[in-house]
Amino acid sequence: MANPTRCAGCKFLRRKCAQDCVLAPYFPSSNPERFACVHKIFGAGNITKMLQQLPVHVREAAADCMFYEASIRVEDPTYGCVKIISQLQQDLFQAQSEMAKTKAQIAFYNAQQQLNQQQQNMVDGVDDNYQQDLHSESSRLGLDGHFYSLG
Repeated sequence: MANPTRCAGCKFLRRKCAQDCVLAPYFPSSNPERFACVHKIFGAGNITKMLQQLPVHVREAAADCMFYEASIRVEDPTYGCVKIISQLQQDLFQAQSEMAKTKAQIAFYNAQQQLNQQQQNMVDGVDDNYQQDLHSESSRLGLDGHFYSLG
C-alpha cells in the first residue's frame, strides 16, 4: 500500500518520500499532473537541483514558474514561452506607439488652442485700440459722443 504522505514527485518516481523532501511542499500528492508536466520538460534531477540551489523563500515561485513554463512548452513544443513573450513585446510596442500618437495629438490640439487664443487676444486688442483711438479722436474734436441736430 502506498504511503499517503508521499508527494507527487516521489509517487511518480516510485520512491519513498523523505521527511525533508525538497519536492513535497511544491508538488503535493493531490496534484500529480503538476509534477508529471514539469518532469516531462525538466526531468526530476533538474527540478530537485534547481529547488535545492534556491533560498527557501523563493522556491514556491520557482516551482510555479517551472510548472507554467512546462505547461506552455507542452502546449506549444516549438515556441513555448517565447511565443507569449514575443506577443507581449509586440503588444507593448503597439501600446507605446499608440500612446506617442495620442500625446502628439494632445500637443497639436493644445498648440491649436493656444494659437486661437492668441488670435482672439489680437482681435480683442485691435477692438480695444480702435475704441481708444475713436474716443481720443472724438475728444480732440470736442465731440462728446452725442449727435446734435441742426434745426
